[in-house]
Amino acid sequence: MTEIFTGNFTQQEPIPEDAIAAAMAVLQHGRIHRYNLAADEAGETALLEREFADQTGAAYCLAVASGGYALATALRAVGVKPGDKVLTNAFTLAPVPGSIASVGAEPVFVGVTEGLVIDLEDLAAKADQAKVLMLSHMRGHLCDMERLMEICDDAGIIVIEDCAHTMGGAWKGKASGRWGAVAAYSCQTYKHVNSGEGGLLITDDEDIAARAIIMSGSYMLYGRHLAAPGPEVFERVKYDTPNISGRMDNLRAAILRPQLRDLDRQVQRWNARYRVLEEGLRDTPGLTVVERPDEESFVGSSIQFLLLDWSPEKINAAIARCAKRGVELKWFGGAEPVAFTSRYDSWRYAPAQSLPASDRILTGVVDIRVPLTFSEDDCALIARIIKSEVSSVFQAQ
Repeated sequence: MTEIFTGNFTQQEPIPEDAIAAAMAVLQHGRIHRYNLAADEAGETALLEREFADQTGAAYCLAVASGGYALATALRAVGVKPGDKVLTNAFTLAPVPGSIASVGAEPVFVGVTEGLVIDLEDLAAKADQAKVLMLSHMRGHLCDMERLMEICDDAGIIVIEDCAHTMGGAWKGKASGRWGAVAAYSCQTYKHVNSGEGGLLITDDEDIAARAIIMSGSYMLYGRHLAAPGPEVFERVKYDTPNISGRMDNLRAAILRPQLRDLDRQVQRWNARYRVLEEGLRDTPGLTVVERPDEESFVGSSIQFLLLDWSPEKINAAIARCAKRGVELKWFGGAEPVAFTSRYDSWRYAPAQSLPASDRILTGVVDIRVPLTFSEDDCALIARIIKSEVSSVFQAQ
């Protein structure tokens, strides 16, 4: 009998009861705006910022409307101006180069390896082309961060980490987001904490923090922040930093605080499911499992595999066969962007580049979401279906 999977790849777990209670408290008192506070009230947004700074070990934190807003704010806060070039991964999601374009800067793409991380040799070769790297830890894959920082420090490159997929991850025990000058996280529904939309920015640099806070719409109310530098820092930057309102509201912050307290347990649950999928996909003809280095502590909220040197027709055939059995695969190698999948050459606001070695890899990247609504048995079933259908298409070549 042919096995069929009936789960939903976009269905998240319910918001936890303590987060619902916290949100209801905000709705009942009605003080939703970030600075609408009662006397002696810190506010959910300020408390979230203090707690996330403590959780990551950062000096400063800012909660904002989205991960993309956090990325653009980080670029402005480190001094990126219109016309500047910014290095970034060729393998990433559209909001990353989109944030670069949104500030009038120009993305310069750096290649990808078969480990789905930034190609450090290509980065070294392009290090003289820009003074900022927006490093995307795409789909939760962390590169050798020590080597990356060595390259960037030697070249005087400021590193902004896009940690949308690595909240809770680390390289050699040092958390993602704590390597560069500033980091941005996403709290969108499909990330590791869920407020529908939202973002977090952390840094140890007081000037970056002050500029980001003013840009987020603090007006002159920055004294109400709990994870901010002192007033003298704001005095240095307040007159030439634009207000681009986008700080998170108290309702979303209330939803997030309990989820962040539970992050470590959720990471363990994701990784247990990931390992079942990973093991089930091994030894599939024509399929390459992306091996995770021992130095990496990852969060398995999605899993990728490679169909290297397959024709687009064969890849589409495998995806269609899996879909008929209820398994939804996303392909990053298509000629046209579809849903959240796209390639560096999809973004025509960036100058065209030739990355033939990366093209070979990107053509073969297939992605699967791993929501926590799936059980480990579900993951074993998904792996069996993929193994069966990929094998059938490969053997027919």
